Amino acid sequence: MASALATRIATGIVLIAGILAALLLLPTLAFGAIVLLIVLVAASEWAKLIGLANGARVGFVIAVLAAGGALLWWGALRGFDPAVELACGAATLFWLAVGVPSVLRNWQPGSLLVRAVSAFVMLEGAFVAIVALQARSPWLALAAMAIVWLADTAAYFAGRSFGRRKLAPQISPGKTWEGVCGALVAVGVYALLLLPLARRAGYAGAFTAGAIIGWIVFAIALAALSVVGDLHESLLKRRAGVKDSGAILPGHGGVLDRTDALLAAMPPVALAATAFLGAP
Repeated sequence: MASALATRIATGIVLIAGILAALLLLPTLAFGAIVLLIVLVAASEWAKLIGLANGARVGFVIAVLAAGGALLWWGALRGFDPAVELACGAATLFWLAVGVPSVLRNWQPGSLLVRAVSAFVMLEGAFVAIVALQARSPWLALAAMAIVWLADTAAYFAGRSFGRRKLAPQISPGKTWEGVCGALVAVGVYALLLLPLARRAGYAGAFTAGAIIGWIVFAIALAALSVVGDLHESLLKRRAGVKDSGAILPGHGGVLDRTDALLAAMPPVALAATAFLGAP
């Protein structure tokens, strides 16, 4: 037990250090190449979870690589806003149209093609979102990802302290409504704390009551969507009969196990940054 915990903590420290170094030190193309490699591992794990056979799984990963490379090149050439509108817009729609219903109904699309297309769109959207946010501002990207990390941490501690009512017992028995409420409250407070930094991030609008309330509601909605991303991956694993999406991260499982919530929340963040912030 102690050895497993030590492994988990050590892996977590390495992951955090790697994320910070890549976000803050690398130019956008190098950062994008690293993120794309991570997305390819996630794509392989996702393909396995939805039941793609070996040959189809390789083809799926190659398709993700080709599209991701094209989107990265397009963003570097023309700026990332067009790629964000295309990839992140499609991913956000897919999360709302497929991800949310799948969690609410404990259901997966019957068609393997639909499951594969959904995975493809969601992965590409998250990839473009993270790279575009880093290109705009590494600190903005970090602040956006912190919404997801804070929601996950607050949900864990609130659930352990106050959890009584199960959120989705057939999908993820450990999650509770009290944990989700704790996550939403923590993110709402965090959104308020970020307000003084809005100008530095590129926001040029007025700080009206409506704008402030809208921002807080948006941040809370992102936290809720991150929970959907977590539950969606749990549903995929439960249907596949596995505990983890992979074993590449000692003590943590697979890449999807650590990024499921980010995959859902980052595309709408990138869309909002494109719509409401100034040019990067």
